[in-house]
Amino acid sequence: MISNFSGKTAVLTGAASGFGLECARIAAARGMNLVLLDVQTDALAQAEAELSATGVPVMARRVDVSNAAAMDALAAEVVERFGAPHFVFNNAGVGSGGLLWENSVADWEWVLGVNLWGVVHGVRCFTPHMLAAAKADPSWQGHIVNTASMAGLLTSPNMGIYNVSKHAVVALTETLYQDLALVTEQVGASVLCPYFVPTGISQSHRNRPVELAASKPTQSQLIGQAMSDKAVSSGKVFAADVAAMVFDAMEANRFYIYSHPQALGNVAERMQNLVQGSNPGDPFAERPDVGTKLRQSLRNA
Repeated sequence: MISNFSGKTAVLTGAASGFGLECARIAAARGMNLVLLDVQTDALAQAEAELSATGVPVMARRVDVSNAAAMDALAAEVVERFGAPHFVFNNAGVGSGGLLWENSVADWEWVLGVNLWGVVHGVRCFTPHMLAAAKADPSWQGHIVNTASMAGLLTSPNMGIYNVSKHAVVALTETLYQDLALVTEQVGASVLCPYFVPTGISQSHRNRPVELAASKPTQSQLIGQAMSDKAVSSGKVFAADVAAMVFDAMEANRFYIYSHPQALGNVAERMQNLVQGSNPGDPFAERPDVGTKLRQSLRNA
């Protein structure tokens, strides 16, 4: 259980907006050193200015979390300036939809690069430093929070590429939790599984790299984008609320963090199907009108 945050160091990816920025704001209010990472230069500069004004030390860097060499260099810089970080928030993420077979190689490389490899690099680069610090000081405490999604526990249609990336993050983080428990009680881990929360993720294509540019969108991808825009913008739980949940979970050493626990009924149904060997259930059982409209749109395309 984390008992003190003041003077500790937090590394936050995707720190210029959404959950990353809101977690950084809480961290600043608690007197922490901040390492802000993002690819959107203008938003990162704004976040750096805002958080520096609170008086806490801030290091902001434009870093592509999918780039192994860049993350290695960043980790070395962080450790040189602040020592091993106490908290790592692997939060950077992008969204993409469409029928699985219509996703291009570039689509897969972009989404998995940020959503999965970004988390892999965050864990790979910082965990050894955290463990070394814990070994050197019995009172040292640390925690890693990886942002997945309720999509990492469900398999909603027409968003498979995103589902795959987030299922991988859930599995990675569950294993990280178990691996850490083998070697220390001083470093913990949590996985954040938000549902529909108004953030900038539905517009994440604004930061898509040129070398992985999207081809002309298919009908299923256009539908997926429209559905994502509507669902995310209509969310009633906000990023600041979720960030507060994250800090509460770290303090309590709680692994699973849900923004919308009411959605767990769908997860329970999926788990029951798995155990019983039943075919996957109808994802539109509670909203058959949505399913009918989606099928008609795709079959008439």
